[in-house]
Amino acid sequence: MSEIRTAPVENKMGTMPIVKLIFNMSLPIMFSMLVMALYNIVDSIFVGKIGEEALTAVSLAFPIQNLMISFGIGTSVGVNALLSMRLGQKNQEDVNKAAMNGLFLAFVTWAVFAVTGSAIAKAYLHSQTENQQIIEYAQQYLYVILILGIGSFMGCMSDRLLQSTGRTVLSMISQICGAVFNIVFDPLLIFGIGPFPEMGIKGAALATVAGQIFGIFVSITLNIKRNHDIQFKLKNIVPCGRIIAQIYKVAVPAILMSSIMSVVTYFINLILSSTPNGGDTAIAVYGVYFKLNSFIFMPVFGLCSGIIPIIAYNYGAQHHRRITNSIRGALCIALMIMTFGVILFETIPGKLFDLFSASDEMRRMGIVALRLIAPSFFGAALAITMSSVFQAFGSAVYSMIVSFARQIVVFLPAAYFLSKTGDVDNVWWCFLIAEVMSVVMSLFFMNRIYIKKIKNIPFDK
Repeated sequence: MSEIRTAPVENKMGTMPIVKLIFNMSLPIMFSMLVMALYNIVDSIFVGKIGEEALTAVSLAFPIQNLMISFGIGTSVGVNALLSMRLGQKNQEDVNKAAMNGLFLAFVTWAVFAVTGSAIAKAYLHSQTENQQIIEYAQQYLYVILILGIGSFMGCMSDRLLQSTGRTVLSMISQICGAVFNIVFDPLLIFGIGPFPEMGIKGAALATVAGQIFGIFVSITLNIKRNHDIQFKLKNIVPCGRIIAQIYKVAVPAILMSSIMSVVTYFINLILSSTPNGGDTAIAVYGVYFKLNSFIFMPVFGLCSGIIPIIAYNYGAQHHRRITNSIRGALCIALMIMTFGVILFETIPGKLFDLFSASDEMRRMGIVALRLIAPSFFGAALAITMSSVFQAFGSAVYSMIVSFARQIVVFLPAAYFLSKTGDVDNVWWCFLIAEVMSVVMSLFFMNRIYIKKIKNIPFDK
């Protein structure tokens, strides 16, 4: 009797109606990222109660912290794109190897940062300010984040494995668990509530890494027990040159693209501190802006994280209409989110800065900054969405080029020349100037992607 073979069950990314699929995939990520953004804001609100110097210290530490996040997310984006594409192609062996090699790369990356970051932290901080109190605060914060930051890398990778196979609700659960843990322990460790010692800014850092480590255990447990599209076998953790090369084909541009922000923030801090009416207060304003902007941008990044596996899967399966409808749907949702952000920043900027116990001068400077920066959010909606599309098609180098040109070629020079007017309020115009350029370049590369990779896919697929 001949063996009866059944066709493999199609993943929901190839069958579910597009609008429903985008929300199904993205809403959990958006919600978890919104919680993480709120955690970042709450964390800075508590730090702000220590004093403006503590808030400035966290702003100075941000470039290194962002560099860690860039490597963690960038590598996981490479794994995400490869794994989803191989899943669409029904290549189970590569799916398994991509997942386990991704976890290996996350561990190695943390080890490198823990050693090298700790070695350069002090010199890095001294290059930005002469205020010894700020330097002391920043050192306390950075050393904890670097040495105990394994959760930043392993947790990110583990969550992306859930997202890559469409299990975004499970990813949301692990991220929320880590964020809530962090929010709860922030005040306990900073101010010494109950049985906990008063640790100040070091307590904020410890709450952060503890939340990340807790999130790892939740995420890995959910992967092993619920992520049936991946077979977690230790033999696959052995580095595979072919798989790692494919991961970094997408990951390296994504890492470089995100890492540029660390470089830019470092130099912007120097520009702001050297502007006659800027100084450490302007650095604190810039840091608070990033905390507030994360409340708007994080959901958009979550949306785009959700569409990467959708587009990659349907590109692997050669579904033309599902690809183009996914791109249009994501862009519309991103624009709606950014519109809300513009309204918020334009109407109540003073109240937003009051959350951080801002001084009168910091509040005044912050109101001007938010109102000048807000219109650039519309361009950011398009640029961020297109960047994720490029990554999904394995063309993350386009994302890197746009980001590099925006940040290095336009943003930094514009900020520098505007600072020469002698008024720090003029520096914030650099955001809008840079976003115009990124929109033009993103549309140019999107047209190339369409012609080379989408146009010739049959519509009847």
